[in-house]
Formats: sequence, structure tokens, C-alpha cells
Amino acid sequence: MVYFVGAGTGAVDLITVRGMRLLECADVIIYAGSLVNPELLNFAKKGCKVYNSAKLTLEEVLEIMRSADKDGKTTVRLHTGDPSIYGAVREQMDELDRWGIAYESCPGVSACFGAASSLNLEYTLPGISQSLIITRMEGRTKVPQSESIESFAAHQTSMAIYLSTGMLQELSKRLIAGGYRSDTPAALIYKATWKEEETYLCTIETLYGTAAEHGITKTALVLVGDVIAHCHYDRSRLYAPDFSTEFRQAKEQ
Repeated sequence: MVYFVGAGTGAVDLITVRGMRLLECADVIIYAGSLVNPELLNFAKKGCKVYNSAKLTLEEVLEIMRSADKDGKTTVRLHTGDPSIYGAVREQMDELDRWGIAYESCPGVSACFGAASSLNLEYTLPGISQSLIITRMEGRTKVPQSESIESFAAHQTSMAIYLSTGMLQELSKRLIAGGYRSDTPAALIYKATWKEEETYLCTIETLYGTAAEHGITKTALVLVGDVIAHCHYDRSRLYAPDFSTEFRQAKEQ
């Protein structure tokens, strides 16, 4: 059996209870060494074999899984954040399907939610934004033209941009070209929820300068949108005194 487990954003205690228990039971752990907090490996039992996938190819990772399964062992494939977001898990699952090896997924806390907690941020403020776009700049992995930064920027909603720290000048240009104001609030969060976390508030126009000033070139998330300033929003109608729900009757004004 193979379990794809989300390690969470970085802080050890942000892995789910289920994920922690799977690590404790695993005979084999394959972890994304360049991104996953190595302290999570302290949950591994004595005798568990641990592999760092940063040094392996996809084929080598799969062969470890297949060999462990033949021996009746349980494998945990430990991915950063939540495996469903930029986790490259489907290509692994398809091979396991082909071999008839059973697998399950265990969710984790993705970086955009760790970053929001660090900034005490709400992405969906009434009157400001009711959507969150999770996307990335095009790099080695292509991005469909219909999902370009400009096309998403046209909505001027909350946006979390992964895997793009090395392209901030181009990112700013494209966000502005798509429709955001140059002074739209932005945030740069380096290693969200890790002990080494750094957070910086800026604007779309000053993203690159902020990163350069603080020497941030990778492992950072970019947040964009007026919700970052948390000003001029409307209160939620759910708790309004004149709003009835199945649990509470509206109060007369």
C-alpha cells in the first residue's frame, strides 16, 4: 500500500493527525527533501527506510514503491503542502494503477493557507473578493494560454502565485497588463510557517525590489489582491442581526 501524504506548509505540527499516524506506521518513506521539513522524519519508526526524492528520478521513486509493495510493506510518499497542488502525483498514481498497487491520499495544508495564517489574512472579504485563484508563472512546466497571468489578473480578485519567485519582474508586468493597479497590495512570504519564515508587505509594482532587498530568490509565495490591506470590506451577512438562519431569527431593528 502506498499513501500520498501532504506534509503541510512547513511547521511540523501542521501535518494532519492522519498524516502523522501514517508516518509512524510506514515501513518506507520517500520525502521531497528540497521542500519538506526533515523534522517530520522524527515520526518514522525504528527500522523505517527513508529516501530523499530530490536525488531520484520518477522511475527510481516508482521502483522503490514497487519493491516495497512486493515485500508487503507500507510506503508513505511525503509531498510538500497538499499533494493535489503542484504535487506531480497523478503520474505516480497512473503507474501504480498499471501495476495493480493500491494507494490512498492524505491531504495537507497548502502554502497559500499557511501564508494566510502568517498574515492573519482572509482571502474572501465581502465587497472585495469572493474568489481565490491559485496559479503559477510558466517555467519548465508549461501553462495553458487560457490560464495566463493576464487572464486571471483581469478578475482583480485574490491570487496566490506559486513557483514564481525567480520571475518577479515579469510577473509584475503581466499582473498590471492584465488589469491590476500597480499599487495593488501584495505580499511575499518566504517559507511560510517554517522557523525561517519571512513575510513582507508591498505592492505589485515593488515585488521585485522587495525580494531583491531581502535576498529572496526561491521558496516563496506571492499573494496579490486588495484583501491584503483588509480595508473597506463589508461585514458578512451570515451574522447580521437582520439576517435569519435555521438556527437564529432576525432581530428587529
